[in-house]
Amino acid sequence: MPSDLDSAGSDPELLLSTPKESAPGRTTNWLKVGAVAAASAVAGGLAAAWFYRKTLTRLQQAAEDDHSPEINTAPEDD
Repeated sequence: MPSDLDSAGSDPELLLSTPKESAPGRTTNWLKVGAVAAASAVAGGLAAAWFYRKTLTRLQQAAEDDHSPEINTAPEDD
């Protein structure tokens, strides 16, 4: 029994035919999918930032403490 791919590959009319124009609604559907994906990524980033807010605060404080002038380093002996 031949498959659909075998019969489509051997039909010269199908090979020479021009592709059908995409429906006007297909473009807007892809835009909707893209917008939903972008909104989901933003929401996920905000949720992660909220969930790890204490950790992020500690990291920011540690970074500020590293740059404070109060830290005295011992001079190197030559």
